[in-house]
Amino acid sequence: MRRGGVVSDIGITALAPAIWGSTYLVTTELLPPGRPYLAALARALPAGLALMAFGRVVPRGAWIWRALLLGTLNIGLFFVLLFIAAYRLPGGVAALIMSFQPMLVLVLAALLLRDRIRPLHVVACLLGATGVALLVLRPTAELDPLGVVAALAGAASMASGIVLTKRWARPPGVGVLQFTGWQLTAGGLVLLPATLLLEGLPDHLTGPNLAGLAYLGIVGSLFGYAVWFRGLERLPALAASFLSLVSPIVASLLGFAFLDQKLSAAQLVGALVIVAAVALAQRRSSPPAPPPTPVSVAPPALTSR
Repeated sequence: MRRGGVVSDIGITALAPAIWGSTYLVTTELLPPGRPYLAALARALPAGLALMAFGRVVPRGAWIWRALLLGTLNIGLFFVLLFIAAYRLPGGVAALIMSFQPMLVLVLAALLLRDRIRPLHVVACLLGATGVALLVLRPTAELDPLGVVAALAGAASMASGIVLTKRWARPPGVGVLQFTGWQLTAGGLVLLPATLLLEGLPDHLTGPNLAGLAYLGIVGSLFGYAVWFRGLERLPALAASFLSLVSPIVASLLGFAFLDQKLSAAQLVGALVIVAAVALAQRRSSPPAPPPTPVSVAPPALTSR
């Protein structure tokens, strides 16, 4: 692939975590308070169902459980664990633990994709975690054991989803939007019972609430995850996983711009360290190998309707 094509793919893929970095601002300023599961459900199920209806291709055969597993790891389970960690830990601690996700991808990619672990990959992982710590960690941060476990499990869930998405690729005849719809729908179905049992549905929603939910579903998920899964096909697993570190940078900048939050010199240094780690991972990652040959799916296994 030409160098310009790689740079373009990196830039396009980075749009997804940049958009996800705005979730905190949208949630605190537009959504009804105390509704984390509703926010997660709104990010997944409506967009997933819309893409399923538009694409009119449903998973069949082996792809029923594959789509369910990928949707659970990338979206449903990850969202639940993320919100548990966010509610039980200071945001800086949760973000710091989540920043270990590229390290997990590094190990899983070596085991499942046979990617080589290079010393510079390890350096990039350590730089990324250091940068996130400088950007978001506070001296008064306290540790809650359940929150720490949830954050680690969330990082493992996302890392597993990234590597398995790379390993299985897309089945023949299924586009990126259709593939995205499968996973968003599966993740939304996982979130639906949790939302109904733990929160229930709101009695009413205001105009700003609806605008925030629409933003999460349309921009955050329908567009964001389509861009993300496209990038996972074109970039090495580790290179793509490092782009998720763009999220805390965007969240901090939006907090500074709209919530009157301060940016210290240490935070600015942390942001620069994250950018350096991301750049190092992109430059030094091996060129993406051809995706594994997808399992052939006979006509009865994928049907349009």
